[in-house]
Amino acid sequence: MNTSNQTWMTHQISNQFDELQDYNLFSSDTVLHEILKRYGSHDQATLCDMGKVVGSAEYYQYADLANKHTPILHAFDARGRRKDYIEFHPAWHKWMALNRKFDSHAHPFNHAASSSKWVEWAARFYLSGQVECGSLCPTSMTLGSIPLMQLEPELWAKIGEKLLSTEYDERDLPIAQKKSIWLGMGMTEKQGGSDVRANETLAVPVAESGRGQAYLLTGHKWFFSAPMCDAHLVVAKTEQDGLACFFVPRWLEDGTKNNIHVQRLKEKVGNRSNSSSEVEFKDAWGIMIGEAGRGIPTIIEMANYTRLTCSVGSTAMLRQALVQCIAYTRQRKAFGKHLAEQPLIRAVLADLALETEAAMHLSFHLAHCYETEDALSLAWKRIMTPASKFWICKRAVELTGEMMEVFGGNGYVDNGIMARIFKEAPVNTIWEGSGNVMCLDVLRAIGREPESIELLFKDLASTALEDETLKNELQSLFKLLQQSADDLQFMGRSLVSRLVILAQAVLLKRYAPDYVADAFIQTRYSEFHGRVVGMLAAQQVDVERVLERALAKEK
Repeated sequence: MNTSNQTWMTHQISNQFDELQDYNLFSSDTVLHEILKRYGSHDQATLCDMGKVVGSAEYYQYADLANKHTPILHAFDARGRRKDYIEFHPAWHKWMALNRKFDSHAHPFNHAASSSKWVEWAARFYLSGQVECGSLCPTSMTLGSIPLMQLEPELWAKIGEKLLSTEYDERDLPIAQKKSIWLGMGMTEKQGGSDVRANETLAVPVAESGRGQAYLLTGHKWFFSAPMCDAHLVVAKTEQDGLACFFVPRWLEDGTKNNIHVQRLKEKVGNRSNSSSEVEFKDAWGIMIGEAGRGIPTIIEMANYTRLTCSVGSTAMLRQALVQCIAYTRQRKAFGKHLAEQPLIRAVLADLALETEAAMHLSFHLAHCYETEDALSLAWKRIMTPASKFWICKRAVELTGEMMEVFGGNGYVDNGIMARIFKEAPVNTIWEGSGNVMCLDVLRAIGREPESIELLFKDLASTALEDETLKNELQSLFKLLQQSADDLQFMGRSLVSRLVILAQAVLLKRYAPDYVADAFIQTRYSEFHGRVVGMLAAQQVDVERVLERALAKEK
């Protein structure tokens, strides 16, 4: 048969749609606008600018490149001299510079007088984390280190301005020569993992011992995040005073490299753009910060902030994946209709939208609680920060898998953002304490500070008592707390999960439209909730309004 004049149709493409790009992440987010207004933020113009940049095709491309072209360790130079330099793709530096420019690393401290500084910080972290998550690791650790550094006057005088600076300086130089710096951390060792008390790295005083004094550290860290930072906060034991925390710079003041030897970079499942490493200390020089023997409480002060960043970061992943799902299903057709018009997929999308909004309200409310030191805010921070990290980060792992499935086979390839988010999600469940560690931390807070759980329950009751379902759940949780310590620990995951869902329901009842709050309560307290996504009854959810709220249709 003569085919020379025929038009071949095999590669004409129809009914295929790329992931959403070139949209403003801020202006398209109704819930974020409401949250900022509620907490009195006047930062919308800057956030709108940031949302436009982050949502641009250019920065989606930078995120893709930074995760494809992963960091490269150059341990030695061509003649065998120790170098310990980490090479990054230029796209990584674009994201680091963006986070610095928009003050994602230090906004609460650069705007200390603002009553909504932490909520405005959370908005920045949330916008950035929707597209590129690896760069948030050094951003998060630098944020968490600032309050610790402010307690060390001599050290703060040298590095404070460089920590707060919004100018990015990628050069690998001694701190004194740089315009801005990043701080990381080193806690985990092979033999201990989450059990930091098992650390074997030894710190020996150069002369005098104690806070503010110089030490030499010898040992290793199995996870050292992130090795390109200008200095790290490191937990090590001392011969007389037990564990302590040390400020360990990568460069010494004389212009030579500190004796921190990077053994290798970790080959991680996700978080590929960011470098994580194993290191050895061979008489590495450092300064004790905090009190001798108080190394774990000192570093945990940093973790109280970085755990909040995990919740906000996982919320960002949920938001981005949800937006991509809604945008995609409104375009792609199957069985004669757009996917977004098919009843079963609508149930899935509505369930995901409810979960995402609940995560947003809890994460931003927690950020608001970091604004003040009143007893109720402290109770929320102490109990709900680890609880939120446990639940939201766990849910992100499961739900990003569901969201990837919405794209079918296209979601399971590494060419788009959905697979990257899916592989990224587990890091927040593990980093800064696994799920079990978070549950133990909640139980520890309840046991040691019973007045905090009483305050929290009273606050939840002020709203929960208006709804019969929430009232019964609150009473049931109160009874659950009367069990023995061992029984409580055995049920720790159940207790913490229920506590978070109740808190989310209360916040939605207070602040979200009735059709959102009521749908969340009816579905989350259904006997089927949690088995798989989308197990809803049609009468429980006003699907059209929920999805329009999540992402308005283009007019």
